[in-house]
Amino acid sequence: MGTIQALRGTRDILPEEVGYWQRVESAARQILGRGAYREIRTPIFEPTELFERGIGEATDVVGKEMYTFKDKGDRSITLRPEGTAGAVRSYIEHSIYSQGGIQRLWYTGPMFRYERPQAGRQRQFHQLGVEVLGSADARADAEVIAIAANILQTLGLKNLRLNINSVGDLEDRQRYRQALVDYLTPYKDQLDPDSQERLSRNPLRILDSKDERTQEIAKDAPSILDYLGSNSQRHFEQVQQLLSDLGIDYELNPRLVRGLDYYTHTAFEIQSDDLGAQATVCGGGRYDGLVKELGGPDTPAVGWAIGLERLILLLQQLQEQPQSALDFYVVSKGDRAEAQALVLAQKLRQAGFSVDLDLTGSGFKKQFTRADKSGAVACLILGDEEAENHTVKLKWMASKEQNAIAQAELLENTDELRRQLDSQKP
Repeated sequence: MGTIQALRGTRDILPEEVGYWQRVESAARQILGRGAYREIRTPIFEPTELFERGIGEATDVVGKEMYTFKDKGDRSITLRPEGTAGAVRSYIEHSIYSQGGIQRLWYTGPMFRYERPQAGRQRQFHQLGVEVLGSADARADAEVIAIAANILQTLGLKNLRLNINSVGDLEDRQRYRQALVDYLTPYKDQLDPDSQERLSRNPLRILDSKDERTQEIAKDAPSILDYLGSNSQRHFEQVQQLLSDLGIDYELNPRLVRGLDYYTHTAFEIQSDDLGAQATVCGGGRYDGLVKELGGPDTPAVGWAIGLERLILLLQQLQEQPQSALDFYVVSKGDRAEAQALVLAQKLRQAGFSVDLDLTGSGFKKQFTRADKSGAVACLILGDEEAENHTVKLKWMASKEQNAIAQAELLENTDELRRQLDSQKP
């Protein structure tokens, strides 16, 4: 029988790569915590109706990309293709709105879409997202954009561009939709097949087509900014002014519409010049009608999601390897020494140190080779002599300095040990 491999569009995140993910998660958790955002964790699968009503049946996500199946109770179930709908469903189901005030939520986890796999885009992919529910204020739009920029800049990313647009309210979009259909209909036979289908179902998505001929036609299409009502114009102007106040550069992009039906007013993307065709790292916007559409009270909201696979690709391109978190690598040889090494390693772990204990039983030379590759700050060595005297040799990997110390003394002076570890780190 042949070996079993991961399904196309899924991939293992191997130990050598996990450090990048942990770095992103740690930075995001700290920044979001300082912004008073609270974490929410929702199920990976939901009733299909949630996404049909929330995202929109005319979208590519619902129409072509969702993983939908019947469970044993004959219920239609869908693996979540994005995080906002589930967060809003939870907000309504648990009456989080009854707590009053503004609710700032964040989440992270796997999402699922049946798309053509490519670099930074998988069928199982991961997102980090935020949702601010309960505020129609333009400051909420500017805040979530600033939070996203802070996370990306903290991680060391450069060559980022913020594109913003307004898709207006429902009445604005209806006026614009008709103007767009009127403009595109004479070109219908020249559009790509997907855009021909979208012309009647979801014409705004044609503006996001990657087909070169369609892009050329859409270049002279009417701009949605010319169809905004006075309230939408005022909100968008406020967002732009607040971004300028925050020192955040942006570009107006009237062709930016995003792929989900629930967006209203502000839509934005943060793109990287280092990612090629799949340039968007973060995307989001306002969705003032979604909570009511899903059966909750009329609640304005705004949020975004960062695609973690693309973000990890950028970090790897920066060639900034995550720092090793390993304090000690313990090598030992001989029955008594190996038994003492296990006890010593466990006591150091309980004292808060990170410790890798070599369990191979091979000779010292091979164990030392593994210690060199481990990235540990120090190596602890136990042989027959150390076991007899209840000592241990402490070798600093960077300076190669080595000295013998009683095991009891090593464990008693943990504050001094931490200070020495910090002084040896690069």
